[in-house]
Amino acid sequence: MRALVCSSLDGLDGVAVGQLPAPRLAAGAARIRVRAAAVNFPDLLMVQGRYQERPAPPFAPGVEVAGEVLEVADDVEEVAVGDRVFASVPHGGYAEQVVVDTGQVFVVPDGMPLPIAATLPVAYGTAYHALVDRGGVDNCDTALILGAAGGVGLAATQIAATLGARVIAAVSSPDKADAVRAAGADEVIRYDEQDLRSRLRELAPDGVDVVFDPVGGDATEVALRSTAWGGRLLIIGFASGDIPAIPANLPLLKGCAVVGVFWGRFASIDPARNRSNLDTLAAWWRDGRIDPLVSQTFDLDHAADALRLIGDRGAIGKLVVTP
Repeated sequence: MRALVCSSLDGLDGVAVGQLPAPRLAAGAARIRVRAAAVNFPDLLMVQGRYQERPAPPFAPGVEVAGEVLEVADDVEEVAVGDRVFASVPHGGYAEQVVVDTGQVFVVPDGMPLPIAATLPVAYGTAYHALVDRGGVDNCDTALILGAAGGVGLAATQIAATLGARVIAAVSSPDKADAVRAAGADEVIRYDEQDLRSRLRELAPDGVDVVFDPVGGDATEVALRSTAWGGRLLIIGFASGDIPAIPANLPLLKGCAVVGVFWGRFASIDPARNRSNLDTLAAWWRDGRIDPLVSQTFDLDHAADALRLIGDRGAIGKLVVTP
């Protein structure tokens, strides 16, 4: 089958369109014809050999997909051939087919385009798990979203707004500022123009209740210093490439919590809760409460360009590959 093949862990120099064997159908699994594979920052880390999951080359990146069921194992009852589904996979999404355990396969709501469905399991699943399960966000909270215009950041902006929180979105360009305002942000900080710490003092003099941080680097400590008493700093990832060292006295002095968010482990340990979360997100989409932004699509021959755009911090919302 055609795929974007990572043949060596050399980043974009190690990927090219080629052939991989079609995956074998296993018990409890479904074979999916991939119509859309959403692009995520971990995809880039994976082909660089820098992600916590490190598959051996050759492999295809891509961790969230949508398409049609082509085949199911004899013991599968949850989905049937022909169903439109979305799913999370350990890797392999930038390919014509994937085989997925049906515990991570979900039926696409009627009327939802497959590129939109491909954004739900990982990006929106992560943001919902972080803000609801780990952060306990409600309509009394002020939430600071770092990297708010990226795929998971824009999802968090929409979800926090849907939960009724006051949303402060931090971004680095005017077009990203427009995107987060459209997603429901109440306030926008341009950290390419403004000092994050001083602007947060103006917007939230008593501190922010929740920080959603997929960025890392210097912004993490600034955000931690800007939390309110009893606040929660949600560690999602390190898109900046820098894992920060946090002064341990800050959580003590602020009575705040530093909370790790590892959605992949959560989804495998508690699939029932993950399914409930995704059911909620699908219902919110039907009700018009969330509206994932797919800003660009790429055919398989240009999938490496999508990864390059992610690496250059040029993406707004979600990019999707259409194998």
